[in-house]
Amino acid sequence: MTDNNTKKEIKHLAIAGNIGAGKTTLCSQLSKQFGWEAHYESADDNPYLSDFYHDMKRWSFNLQIYFLNSRYQQVLSILNGDKTVIQDRTIYEDAYIFAPNLHDMGLMSSRDFDNYFDLFKTMSSQIQAPDLLIYLKADIATLVSHIHSRGRDYEGNMSLDYLKRLNKRYEDWISNYNEGRLLVINVKDKDFKNNPEHLGEIINQVQAELHGLF
Repeated sequence: MTDNNTKKEIKHLAIAGNIGAGKTTLCSQLSKQFGWEAHYESADDNPYLSDFYHDMKRWSFNLQIYFLNSRYQQVLSILNGDKTVIQDRTIYEDAYIFAPNLHDMGLMSSRDFDNYFDLFKTMSSQIQAPDLLIYLKADIATLVSHIHSRGRDYEGNMSLDYLKRLNKRYEDWISNYNEGRLLVINVKDKDFKNNPEHLGEIINQVQAELHGLF
């Protein structure tokens, strides 16, 4: 009886975190553990990502609009559906971390950023935040290790400065996050991909948060 109530009441969970934090891996593992449907970030079929990493200034606006649209469509389908869904990355990260970071680095013009953020505000007013946001907190060494281990060609040009800037923005965003329930998991020295004990610890933390949602 409890399981049925859980699925009815909790509709949308999301995992946030910097590039290489382990979002996709944990999304898949939690999906299997709790029987949730997983919605992944579309990296492999993204038509702009490879171009962006080779020429960020030229493709930044195009990339961010693509992510914004993709994430918005995901959230709408979650809210209009009848399943419990866990989402790999959120619409908020695009708007509060990646787009402003590109703007501050001079890789997106003020005109494009203002246009983008106005569109985000319109979209976000039509949706609601996840029932539970899981933030994977990671230091730069952990991020770099994960990025190198997965060996994506287009990520090879990514600079440490870029990752550091993103990490700072993530910490600022999470420290002020008040859209809904938040669970912060420090993934340093946590190999939840290969170590069942580490995964079990995280599952227990998520389970404890879920009990507070109903």
